[in-house]
Amino acid sequence: MVYLDHNATSPVLPQVLEGMLPFFAEQAGNPSSVHRSGRGARQGVDEGRRRLAALLAVHESQIVFTSGGTEANNLALMGCAARRRFQGHVVISAVEHASLLKLCERLNRCGMAVTQVGVDDQGRLSPEAVQAVLRQDTVLVSILHANNETGVIQPLEEIAQLCHHHSPAIPVHTDAVQSVGKVPICFGRLGVDMLSLSAHKFGGPKGVGALVVEHALGLEPLLLGGGQERGRRAGTENVPSIVGCGLAAQWAQETLAEEGRRLRHLQQTLEGRIQTAIPDSVILGQQAETRLANTSAILVPGIHGETVVMNLDLEGIAVSSGSACSSGRSQPSHVPVAMGVSAELATSMVRVSLGWNSTAVDVDRFVVSFVSVIKRLRQLSAPATQA
Repeated sequence: MVYLDHNATSPVLPQVLEGMLPFFAEQAGNPSSVHRSGRGARQGVDEGRRRLAALLAVHESQIVFTSGGTEANNLALMGCAARRRFQGHVVISAVEHASLLKLCERLNRCGMAVTQVGVDDQGRLSPEAVQAVLRQDTVLVSILHANNETGVIQPLEEIAQLCHHHSPAIPVHTDAVQSVGKVPICFGRLGVDMLSLSAHKFGGPKGVGALVVEHALGLEPLLLGGGQERGRRAGTENVPSIVGCGLAAQWAQETLAEEGRRLRHLQQTLEGRIQTAIPDSVILGQQAETRLANTSAILVPGIHGETVVMNLDLEGIAVSSGSACSSGRSQPSHVPVAMGVSAELATSMVRVSLGWNSTAVDVDRFVVSFVSVIKRLRQLSAPATQA
């Protein structure tokens, strides 16, 4: 299998798996217990927290471990809204992840106003457009850092500055699930007040993530109970996964620059060869100022993305499509549509996302197979010639 769907999930790094194993058995105690086994588990949690804090240049006390990015997003938005008794106004972008969009639907049903800010044809959000919709009762701005479908990175530093200089100052949250571990992120320099992440996007295990919180920001917890995570997220910690998250963060910190250069070269090779072989293909966000080095969203007119994905799967290549099947019919992703792409063309999207185990051989095999599949599908859909 050639696995090129790292934005969905990355395989666990071998050294991460090895480091997690003792915490399923030899160090299997509850980290809240005071006996030796409990202390060993607590040490694992503390070390995982320290490693993740180092990656993001934050204090360890700012990290709240969660079950993943979706829970972190829920804690950020619902915790902030509950502190304000579900009153006020929230601003998001039109290209947020589904977890944010669904959350805002609920906030709206609870009585809060929600404004979506549009993006340009490269998927980029204008800081001035965000500033234009801020109100006196705006209580939170939440903007995706790097888009999961296009890889386009938003100008969060500028957006955060505008929000903090607003009167009254407005806290900013970012869903950085796709960017943590892939691009350098200094929480303080980014300027946001909350940041969500998920370990399985950068070589860690599934089922663990975190919300990084500015010290001064008050949040209502979603889960109540034993007071873990300094009272911000109750429940016995997922010790092996937290250990794995920390080890993946350490690997990311040590290899960030080198991996960025390597993946950028693979991305440029892949996109260049596709556009040469299929001249009418489109790469979403290719002209954006900043984009993840691992993500390519490819559109090919007249082709259905899900069909391409299934054909590639038969050839042993794993990628994903931007369309989602609902109620028996295929719906285009909201991301390319927000960028001005027609609904018909948007359904052709195929997303290729590279990762730590991607190679030049993988890229070559994908390109050859992708071009072959597109030619075959176009031949099948071409009108028959009359004799």
